[in-house]
Amino acid sequence: MKETERIQLNVRITKETSAKLDEIVVYYQQGLKLGRIYKGDVLTDIIEKSHEVMNKQKKSFKRYP
Repeated sequence: MKETERIQLNVRITKETSAKLDEIVVYYQQGLKLGRIYKGDVLTDIIEKSHEVMNKQKKSFKRYP
């Protein structure tokens, strides 16, 4: 991940969502074997991947009027 300027993002989520995020963090740690993985890094990765998918979908919508 790129090291750029960071901001603090404070949000309220349900306990279930927090538990799911914890599970995803553990999954990333097991899969990547890079040591400690932080929730912020996991969220950044998920958002970046979702953004890529969104942009691909937007491009495909433009091809079919």
